[in-house]
Amino acid sequence: MADSPRQIKLGLFVQAAGHHVGGWRHPEAQAGGENLSLLQHIAQTAERGKFDLLFLGDGLGTSPTTAPSVVARFEPFTLLGSLSAVTTHIGLAATSSTTYGEPFHMARAFASLDHLSGGRAAWNVVTTSSPETALNFSRSSHPDHADRYDRAKEFVEVVKGLWDSWEDGAFVHNKETGVFFDKEKLHDLNHKGPYYSVKGPLNVSRPPQGYPVLIQAGSSDTGQEVGAEIADIIFTAQQTLEDAQAFYTGIKNRLAKHGKSPDHFFVMPGLLPIIGKTEQEAKDKFEQLSGWADLSVGLAALSARLGQDVSTLPLDEPLPELPETDGAKSRSRLLRELASREQLTVRQLAFRVAASRGHGVILGSPSQIADHMEEWFTARGADGFNIMPPYFPGGLDDFVDLVVPELQRRGLFRTEYEGRTLRENLGIPRPKSRYATV
Repeated sequence: MADSPRQIKLGLFVQAAGHHVGGWRHPEAQAGGENLSLLQHIAQTAERGKFDLLFLGDGLGTSPTTAPSVVARFEPFTLLGSLSAVTTHIGLAATSSTTYGEPFHMARAFASLDHLSGGRAAWNVVTTSSPETALNFSRSSHPDHADRYDRAKEFVEVVKGLWDSWEDGAFVHNKETGVFFDKEKLHDLNHKGPYYSVKGPLNVSRPPQGYPVLIQAGSSDTGQEVGAEIADIIFTAQQTLEDAQAFYTGIKNRLAKHGKSPDHFFVMPGLLPIIGKTEQEAKDKFEQLSGWADLSVGLAALSARLGQDVSTLPLDEPLPELPETDGAKSRSRLLRELASREQLTVRQLAFRVAASRGHGVILGSPSQIADHMEEWFTARGADGFNIMPPYFPGGLDDFVDLVVPELQRRGLFRTEYEGRTLRENLGIPRPKSRYATV
């Protein structure tokens, strides 16, 4: 597997109203995050484009200033269970929080999704950065950054232990002997740790993938360490190739102490592509989208990521020095560095966040988009990309119909799926049960 030519991995980051704040106003956009027929079309289009996985970001609250793309949306497990019935190969990734959830519930939900999809489930492990979320879960305060990550590591270990409750082949269904399952292959977990006490066993058999694929999106030092320890894929936001290369090298170098191979761990920065027949057409599209963006929503999104209300700051002056947040540390740092590097005003930075929330934006023809992706891939700034169409379905249709064939012509991307499970398509091994004797 490791001797096979290295190829780009592609994830589709789905926000059905579009990633650009103004995207839902595009004449060809189908507005709304609760549009099942649109979401089915999106999933099937991404599968037609041979994407590795479809990824649902999620949050546990909303407000009047929340971006249109996420102000209201389906619960991820319910939606992905539905989408599993209209797709056959593409991975299905749900975001779920270790801070506001229980390991048993999580293990059961992801094991069920993996069975329902035939081995295509993935879990984006998040710790939740928004302090307001606590108020939706009968809590008066939000755990601090370090505590959330310590909790997450134990949470994931408990979930993995529950996934191992049943050994492979435990269900024999022998009608002649009357043995439905082999009791010797069922195991209690009996976990007792600083945060969780879970007996087990899980009442769902071992997932087809052994463990669903694990994704992590923290880019702070703590987030990178946790990602290297628990994940198979890390999502990140990078603005320059140099920063992307530094991040890529740094996190790959962390893997050895966790007994993991760099060939089985994928770094996938977010990328919002604006595609035109020419570069000028793409620039015109971007200007049009920016003209539809609501500044107040951009300011709210910027404030959330900086951990401080910036709506009261002078909008046409540079972003002042701000204290470090206890929320999304890496994204806050990225945006502060972007503002300093490009001398952006608060207003300009808000509109940049309205476009991609700090992820990379590339404008150009299909070949120019492919050039950018190839450069980052070959220079070891990325193993692939989490594609963020500015609006749906047209933004995705353009990428699948115009950019994917260009990547395939260059030998950078698959023309057919390698297998049926997500692990098979990514080329990462199926983990053995901790109880397996061979």
